[in-house]
Amino acid sequence: MVTALGYGTTGLSVGQRVFGLTDWYRDGTLAEYVAVEARNLAPLPGDVDFTAGAALTMPGLTAWQGLFEHGHLRAGQSVLVHGAAGVVGSMAVQLAREAGAYVIGTGRAADRQRALDFGTREFVDLENDDLEDVGGVDLVFDVIGGDIAKRSAGLIRAGGTLVTVVGPPEARPANGLAVDFVVESDRAQLSEIVRRLRDGRLRTNIGKVSTLDDAVAAFNRTERVKGKTIIRVRP
Repeated sequence: MVTALGYGTTGLSVGQRVFGLTDWYRDGTLAEYVAVEARNLAPLPGDVDFTAGAALTMPGLTAWQGLFEHGHLRAGQSVLVHGAAGVVGSMAVQLAREAGAYVIGTGRAADRQRALDFGTREFVDLENDDLEDVGGVDLVFDVIGGDIAKRSAGLIRAGGTLVTVVGPPEARPANGLAVDFVVESDRAQLSEIVRRLRDGRLRTNIGKVSTLDDAVAAFNRTERVKGKTIIRVRP
């Protein structure tokens, strides 16, 4: 359980249920207690459980910031989301579609139906399909990097953007922008994301839920786990 322990001008009250993202330079979040700046937290509604809140935070903020802050996505545009069935990609697919974009997803063949279920209009199997057959798009949301990111730069229409979370892109669109970013916590965005969950417009992508005692094994798994790994600190 996560509650606010301070109050004042923070917009939070003592004992209030909250969720959020710690700063990246902080260690020790897999613990029973952790100090987090109030600016990184948002109220968690009582009808949203903590597992859902944990699954929303990093993936939801990453997708939101990549699409809207850095990609400036607008209704009617087309967006190519790599890893569309993954933790971050599935959030990007849902948010982009709700914003009125035409969403094309990529991934492995086994992820096709899952990506379509999250809302992609088309799916590209990166192991067997030709990525270049996608044609031009206004925005690429990249979570893969490497050769896929370099090839994706050539798909950007004039004025479009390649947004990536895996470091500086090795290739840039000829007539567009390339942006790499690190996600940051934002209370207003967290509130928008959780409101969409409550309204049924957004769903989480939860994989395995483990206890704190099993955290090391959960993050050092040998098999591929679909969805977000959640560590439950207390029963």
